[in-house]
Amino acid sequence: MLGVDRKADEKEIKSAYRQLALKYHPDKNPDSEEHFKEINEAYEVLGDSDKRAKYDRLGSSYRTWERGGQAPGGFDWSQWSAGGRAGTRVEVGDFGDLFGGGGFSDFFNAIFGMSAQAQQQMRGRDMEQPVAISLVEAYSGTTRTFKLNGRKLEVSIPPGAKTGTRVRISGKGEQSRGQPGDLYLKVRVQKMPGIERKGDNLYMEVETDLYAAILGDEVELSTLGGSVMLKIPAGSQPGRTFRLRGRGMPKLTDPSQHGDLLASLKLTVPKKLSKEERKLFEQLAKLRKS
Repeated sequence: MLGVDRKADEKEIKSAYRQLALKYHPDKNPDSEEHFKEINEAYEVLGDSDKRAKYDRLGSSYRTWERGGQAPGGFDWSQWSAGGRAGTRVEVGDFGDLFGGGGFSDFFNAIFGMSAQAQQQMRGRDMEQPVAISLVEAYSGTTRTFKLNGRKLEVSIPPGAKTGTRVRISGKGEQSRGQPGDLYLKVRVQKMPGIERKGDNLYMEVETDLYAAILGDEVELSTLGGSVMLKIPAGSQPGRTFRLRGRGMPKLTDPSQHGDLLASLKLTVPKKLSKEERKLFEQLAKLRKS
């Protein structure tokens, strides 16, 4: 299950577990929850020196049993069970499956006590708490403070959080006779006037006057990450979009990486002209017709 050699030492086992746990954690990969449980179950055995020794002794005993011509499914597991009743038998077809993957939960149940299913039944329910944050907080990351059982709990919400992102706080769900459930913060990112978010990219309009569009100019643009100067080339048309790479939202999986900011040019036409301005525009109009 952990992909290590049977003779692997504690360091190798821990390293393999951490890599797999990171890869298959439900917060990053919701479809891998069952596999994540299996990985944890395997580490529960192999990461504990006493259980590891028991696991190795069992393998040796079973092979001795099998070499004696006994039926694979008739091995008496009662001598190995942790807290089980005498005579407990777990029927399996292939000991290789038991150690390799398919029957591992039966193995864990018979040798190390309570089955994963029983643990799940005794485990407290997971709880969900909605939390609203601003787009600025989603950009920089933020914290929220809650009261649980009379105690304050401060929870970090990572940069790049989206509407629907769930932040897991282990063991802070419903209490029970077994393990407590988990608490999940379900994030809702509030809209911000003037900026639209699509994935990790941000979209906004940059207003400029007719003169800047015709002659070219440089304008200051306020972004979530600070102010930047945007160069508008001469002859820019209304609706022209400028892409500012790396000025969008941080990526949830890697906040050091950012999406882009796309700024669309919006021209503002003066509603009132002075006599001199009107006269100059009339002269320009005559020049265009000539």
